[in-house]
Amino acid sequence: MIKAVKSLKLVPEHVLIDGNQTIPYNISQQAIIGGDGSEPCISAASILAKTFRDRLMISLDNKYPGYGFARHKGYATSEHLMSIRRLGPSPIHRMTFRGVKPVIRVKRLCLPLK
Repeated sequence: MIKAVKSLKLVPEHVLIDGNQTIPYNISQQAIIGGDGSEPCISAASILAKTFRDRLMISLDNKYPGYGFARHKGYATSEHLMSIRRLGPSPIHRMTFRGVKPVIRVKRLCLPLK
C-alpha cells in the first residue's frame, strides 16, 4: 500500500484503508474495518484491484502452467492448494500464506524418565 500511495501523481490529503491497520507512512490516514461496504471510494478501489488481479492471474497462467491461475485467480481453492502440493510454490506465491509456506513437522522423541 505504501508503494501505491507513493506512486500517486497527486499527494492525497487523507487515505482511507480497508482493514484494521494503517500503513507506516507519514500521511493522514484511517483504517476502516469493512470499508469496502461503507465507503464508496474503497468499494471502487476494491473493484479496480480485483479486475487488475484477475487479468494478471490469467496472464500468469501462461507463465506458470499447471497451477490453474486463470480459473481460481490465486485464491486458496482446493485445486490451487493441490497444485502447490504437486508442483511446489511458484516464484509468485507468497511463502507466508498458510497452504504455501512449508510445514515443518517436528518428530517428538519420548524417552523414559529415570
